[in-house]
Amino acid sequence: MTKVTAFIGTQQKQATYRAVREMEQQLKTYADIEFEYVFLKDYELKHCRGCKLCFNKGEQYCPLKDDRDLLLEKLNEADGVIWATPNYAFHVSASMKNLLDRLAYMFHRPQFFDKAFTSVVTQGIYGGNAIVKYLDNMGVNFGFQVSKGCVLQTLEPATAAAKAKNSREIEQCSKRFYKQLMRSAPKTPSLFRLMMFRMSRTHIKSMLNDKYRDYPYYREQGWFESDYYYPVRLGVVKRMAGRMFDGMAARRVKRR
Repeated sequence: MTKVTAFIGTQQKQATYRAVREMEQQLKTYADIEFEYVFLKDYELKHCRGCKLCFNKGEQYCPLKDDRDLLLEKLNEADGVIWATPNYAFHVSASMKNLLDRLAYMFHRPQFFDKAFTSVVTQGIYGGNAIVKYLDNMGVNFGFQVSKGCVLQTLEPATAAAKAKNSREIEQCSKRFYKQLMRSAPKTPSLFRLMMFRMSRTHIKSMLNDKYRDYPYYREQGWFESDYYYPVRLGVVKRMAGRMFDGMAARRVKRR
């Protein structure tokens, strides 16, 4: 059975939770899906110290001993992931931001290539579109196969028109997410993502060594030789662009 896990960054089971519940109901009209709710408030997640041990030596060297690995386990067990947060001061909630900070080493070592992702943002008036863009970008950086998230207006008291609009947004978001869940293979990378991969690996191969976790990780994954993070068929243009990005990165390393 397909499993979807929703990570909810709010202290109250109110608008954000209700929105994800409606999304669950919508998704279950397509298929039999197992749903799990993870309320970040219920987990101990200490604030990142910025020591960079997770980047340089490996995430297992993080000095903070808390529930991070339990949350990682839940991410790994899911086929699809939803990050849901209210708009707090034009950004994600503190608990959601803290989770992203604690997983930031994945920007160097992404891993969720076989998992679908989307986001849900609830707000009173405005600012949510930028938050959805931010969350969806974080999803891509972590390796997820991302479908565009949605913004819901939850200013109280909610009018019938606002409720109807939210339901339409949830329906469309669910449709996009379900399509991503059912994909048989990951997406072909955009030129930008291809460039980021090729230039990053050239930098890591040329500038680092086994003392830094990125180097052996890329070697173990076969990324120093691959076209991209995962097996993918690149068209003629992207194959040529990939070689160009490799050359650009090599010249940049030499200049340094």
